[in-house]
Amino acid sequence: MSTPSVVLAGGGTAGHVSPMLAIARALDRIHPEVRQSIIGTAAGLETRLVPEAGYRLQTIEKVPMPRRPSRDLLRFPSRFGQAVRDAAAILRAEQADVVLGVGGYVCTPVYVAARRLGIPVVIHEANARPGLANKLGHRFAAFTGVAFEGTPLKGSEWVGMPMAREISQLDRSKQRAQAREALNLDPEKVTLVITGGSSGALSLNESIKAALTDLLGTGAQVLHLTGRDKALIGEHGALLEHPGYHQREYLDGMELAYAAADLIIARAGAATVSEVAAVGLPAIFVPLPVGNGEQELNARELVAAGGALLVKDEHFNKAWIRRNILPLLEDPQLLATMQAQSASRGITDADDRMARAALAAAGHPIEKAEKKK
Repeated sequence: MSTPSVVLAGGGTAGHVSPMLAIARALDRIHPEVRQSIIGTAAGLETRLVPEAGYRLQTIEKVPMPRRPSRDLLRFPSRFGQAVRDAAAILRAEQADVVLGVGGYVCTPVYVAARRLGIPVVIHEANARPGLANKLGHRFAAFTGVAFEGTPLKGSEWVGMPMAREISQLDRSKQRAQAREALNLDPEKVTLVITGGSSGALSLNESIKAALTDLLGTGAQVLHLTGRDKALIGEHGALLEHPGYHQREYLDGMELAYAAADLIIARAGAATVSEVAAVGLPAIFVPLPVGNGEQELNARELVAAGGALLVKDEHFNKAWIRRNILPLLEDPQLLATMQAQSASRGITDADDRMARAALAAAGHPIEKAEKKK
């Protein structure tokens, strides 16, 4: 049997690139002889992250569909047609047996090119509300995997979110003491981690500042990842300091924070929600108050299962924190119950599931491993 050629497509944001790279690494593990290349655009994070991960990146033009009458709308058909031709040229040159797309602007022309060439398409949708590219590709895809069970793509399979194995294979109980030591935390104290993502969240940070005395009064310690240039400042213009309060702008390797934490407060991006469930970590989700509500949709299944609480950004204040978070920090049994419910929704082998689906569609099926949840 010939060596399979898999062409992956996706990019723009880390929300697309990270699961794509997790799938690429799974393909290498499962079928070391597989040939892989990745199609992206020259404008997204893939231009840095894909080469850094050791994979070949080829680019086509980013061609978003204009949403209102304009000169760009008149030019769209010719630009999109050229992107499809460029994608087809890459697929032919790579002798692609399957295309695996994760969404983003680049995927639409790649899906269309693959269909014209008779190449099977496999899709992963990371959000509870699917993007336009994956809605289109799903119509003729050989397989569609989704990160969230309720994603409205009829006939799709709930596979979870492909993620770095440092997170998906994390044993929090075994690594807790080591992680707390690495972060200069007390190994014995209940630990609350707060993060607004790499860019931080000013409103979230200010609410934590207002409630900090109450939070520390429970006997817990706080690790606050404030985001770049969003550090909390005390009365005299220096970094806010308090016994038991530890602030950093960011942390390379969220697996350390996940291992150290007993409870996390975070935005509800698809990756964060999926990672929290995979490691079985109780969570408070404060969705971004922008967009069309996709972050709230991402969190709803884990919240319904009892593994997390959800609060709107405008309601996340000192009073809400005192009513809802202090009781959790003071009652280990409440946290233990949330932990069990969180883990019940976690899937730790989504990368393998998507890799096997791609190889099967390419005509190179690999015996399935036992499903892990």
